Amino acid sequence: MRDPNSLFLFFAGEIFNQFTTERMGAEANGSSSSLNFLIYGRTGWIGGILGKLCAAQGIPYTYGSGRLEDRRSLVADLDSVKPSHVFNAAGVTGRPNVDWCESHKVETIRTNVVGTLTLADVCKERGLVLINYATGCIFEYDSGHPLGSGLGFKEEDTPNFTGSFYSKTKAMVEELLKNYENVCTLRVRMPISSDLSNPRNFITKITRYEKVVDIPNSMTILDELLPISLEMAKRNLTGIWNFTNPGVVSHNEILEMYREFVDPSFTWKNFTLEEQAKVIVAPRSNNELDATKLKTEFPEMLSIKESLVKFVFEPNKKTEIKG
Repeated sequence: MRDPNSLFLFFAGEIFNQFTTERMGAEANGSSSSLNFLIYGRTGWIGGILGKLCAAQGIPYTYGSGRLEDRRSLVADLDSVKPSHVFNAAGVTGRPNVDWCESHKVETIRTNVVGTLTLADVCKERGLVLINYATGCIFEYDSGHPLGSGLGFKEEDTPNFTGSFYSKTKAMVEELLKNYENVCTLRVRMPISSDLSNPRNFITKITRYEKVVDIPNSMTILDELLPISLEMAKRNLTGIWNFTNPGVVSHNEILEMYREFVDPSFTWKNFTLEEQAKVIVAPRSNNELDATKLKTEFPEMLSIKESLVKFVFEPNKKTEIKG
């Protein structure tokens, strides 16, 4: 089994080469010599990966030192770095989970709402595209999008999930960001990577839970989609994007793959949403997002189950040792 960082960069390089060989021209993709990325969220999971991806692609990058809610410090970063694009992977999700936000509402607002809007506004003044890693956990299955129907929520749909304070702040800021034409909002959901030791990884989380629900959901395979987000910046894409692999996958389907590829002895127990509600503070979002828009822009993108096998489970496959 390879080192998680080398795995990620291997696949990132594969995707990058795919883009460069299929590019429509330098104007469409930009060139690395004219790129200079400013990234917020250095200590976060996604932010840390973005730096590694930039280094692998030879793209100059700097991590922002300013606090998102401090306008003067953001302006200082922009004056110092003079970036071509800005990435926001900073934000409050709560530790160990979003239940933290229920008892830390002011801190959540300060970063997720005030901070994000301040960064968007500062970038707007400079004419800079802001790639904002947001969330798709602002929807839940309803009569128009029933579970199992294959009818996913689209980019223009209005969020209908306000069960958690975290999701409430995210839906609020997404609506306000629609007024900033320089912002590219990426709706990430239940992020997964090939690093199965990372506690933020959705697979790692559910393998450690005593019990799990079993509901099909849209999810984001970071190994495949984060390199795509860099490409989106190069193409200066803006607006709202459902940033998930096409299709849905359930908790049990993932754990069955985990047992097949990683740990043949792994077992788990299910429980209902009603039973889950007794052990969490805030309800959780379950939904399917329509990834047609992203798939049209990046037709090479794999479905969620295909991506899980290629980018996550095959690289982590345990090989039998023959005696």
